[in-house]
Amino acid sequence: MSPRHLDIKPSPGKGGKAAADMPDTELDDDEAAEEIVVPAGTDLPFTAIDWSAHAGDADGMVGAEVIQTLVKRLPNAPGVYRMMNAAGDVLYVGKARSLKKRVTNYAQGRFHTNRIGKMVRETATMEFVVTRTEIEALLLEANLIKRLRPRFNVLMRDDKSFPYIMLTSDHAAPGIYKHRGARSHKGGDYFGPFASAQAVGRTINSLQRAFLLRSCTDSFFENRTRPCLLFQIKRCAAPCTGEISPEGYAELVGEAKDFLSGRSQKVKTEISGQMQHAAEELDFERAAVYRDRLAALSHVQSHQGINPQTIDEADVFAIHQEGGQTGIQVFFFRTGQNWGNRAYFPKADSSLEAAEVLGSFLAQFYDDKPCPRAILLSHSVEEQELLAEALSTRAGHKVAISVPQRGEKKDIVDHAVQNAREALGRRLAETSTQARLLEGFAQTFGLEKPPVRIEVYDNSHIMGTNAVGGMVVAGPEGFVKNQYRKFNIRSTDITPGDDFGMMREVMERRFSRLFKDHSDEQPDADAVEDAGAFPAWPDVILIDGGQGQMTAVRAMLVELGIEDRVVAIGVAKGQDREAGRERFFVRGKDSFSLPVRDPVLYFVQRLRDEAHRFAIGSHRARRKKEMVKNPLDEIGGIGPSRKRALLLAFGTAKAVSRAAVDDLMAVEGISESIARLVYNHFHDNG
Repeated sequence: MSPRHLDIKPSPGKGGKAAADMPDTELDDDEAAEEIVVPAGTDLPFTAIDWSAHAGDADGMVGAEVIQTLVKRLPNAPGVYRMMNAAGDVLYVGKARSLKKRVTNYAQGRFHTNRIGKMVRETATMEFVVTRTEIEALLLEANLIKRLRPRFNVLMRDDKSFPYIMLTSDHAAPGIYKHRGARSHKGGDYFGPFASAQAVGRTINSLQRAFLLRSCTDSFFENRTRPCLLFQIKRCAAPCTGEISPEGYAELVGEAKDFLSGRSQKVKTEISGQMQHAAEELDFERAAVYRDRLAALSHVQSHQGINPQTIDEADVFAIHQEGGQTGIQVFFFRTGQNWGNRAYFPKADSSLEAAEVLGSFLAQFYDDKPCPRAILLSHSVEEQELLAEALSTRAGHKVAISVPQRGEKKDIVDHAVQNAREALGRRLAETSTQARLLEGFAQTFGLEKPPVRIEVYDNSHIMGTNAVGGMVVAGPEGFVKNQYRKFNIRSTDITPGDDFGMMREVMERRFSRLFKDHSDEQPDADAVEDAGAFPAWPDVILIDGGQGQMTAVRAMLVELGIEDRVVAIGVAKGQDREAGRERFFVRGKDSFSLPVRDPVLYFVQRLRDEAHRFAIGSHRARRKKEMVKNPLDEIGGIGPSRKRALLLAFGTAKAVSRAAVDDLMAVEGISESIARLVYNHFHDNG
């Protein structure tokens, strides 16, 4: 009999390419055509289609038996499969050139490793997504692993975005800034990525000395009547007050772009020539300025360490495994310059080889990051050519993946391997120390076992204004910084300075979300905004406060019915607020202190100090934002684009406030209704 075709139907209300545009998938005669729909939540250069899992046919089954039932209906097509347990948790995400053949291997019940055997035994159902090619399956697999974080996959950790240097160009006097997040600024030039915020800050600091570019906000710039301190210390040319002509400042901006684009030698030659010319004309003061600029550029390059001659744009990955853990070191090279390195420690089963871990890590690493034209590796990875094709598809340009065997590139990879080995060694030493501290913590506070997750809370405010609650997280591997959260205090019925009321609000918002995540209820919008996607319950919550704070916290836990699920510990500063005399408050015990040299005391002090640092930093950031708020921000309906258009047209918010309705309407993007809205905001009588 001739093969039949899969009937593809678009899902109503899903955006993106219609599923009907996908090519037909042929089915064997013993396979039934099923309706499949476009999955939501993916950010990929193609549209995949969901395949019905037929879970109803396998009710009550588990392990290889359920897989044998499901595999009968799978097509011989590329795609991605998800293995889930009885609770609906995703255990594993994998991709296949042929879903039917790959899943059949699991159904046979013969496994090479204990890890795969355990994974199959826990499987209660599976879900499948069909793609057009194996490349698309690889991209979708990486996307789903990052979103779902399955227990049996290699998981990339510490996945925060990389910082960039941004040179704006939508202002008469462009500024230089650190930028993290979506690169959506109109007319801006971005240079990066840099490995860390410290690397960006150090580079910007030196570039300001070399090119005298401003780093202030537009509102600060527009309200200057005389140069600020940065002009006095020769870090800015002060275009705000006309200390430099627009043409002269534009020349400085052009030189900065050339330097960041890799034409550093050209820039240094030009500045050196200007210095010589000034010296010949006996203008030694101007010559000294050029000399200082050259020194600043040399300072930038000296901090970059390795600056290869044969690498223009590449990322270097080196992997090292030891003690059942894996360390990966990444170096970033752009425009022939070294823009830093960062260590990663992915979560991976100890039985996995370096090549498998590195391959999975690479796919996840570039799931939401721009990919360079060259990737240099310390080890060959599985399906290296397929991975290169997939990354090329996502990046929109050819990406070459190679393992250098000789020359400068091999030396750089070897240097990265040495860094990976040393970083993993430090981490193993720190983890061992942390484990001993957690064991001592459990003994000191009467816990049944060492805690896996400790959450520490503190508040910060000035006379009750701009109040912020901070939460930091610590565990067996130290501080988990991507789990830190801040809570902007919103309650209007809290008396300014009422620390008890603030802590109660923080606890309510934190645990209401967590409580609802473990029930069938939907979390409220405020809780989602604050908490993000929290993992498991904390074992311990540590409160910076005494008996009064603990009373407020325990009342909140009792109200939620979770007082027995979380151990709450209060830390109060001792007499005269002297470190080492802290008193601890635990339910069912009298308050007590620890010996001054007790390692557990030092550990708790470190946790408390980190929470204090984070809360104060969050408070200062909120207060700074309030201080520099633009009057246009207070007008509903005026977003960033319209605000920018108004400021470009009138120069300052004060000039906007004086403009007539007709003048406002003359600005592109400002309708009559918006113009009257702006006018009425600044004129009480309309």
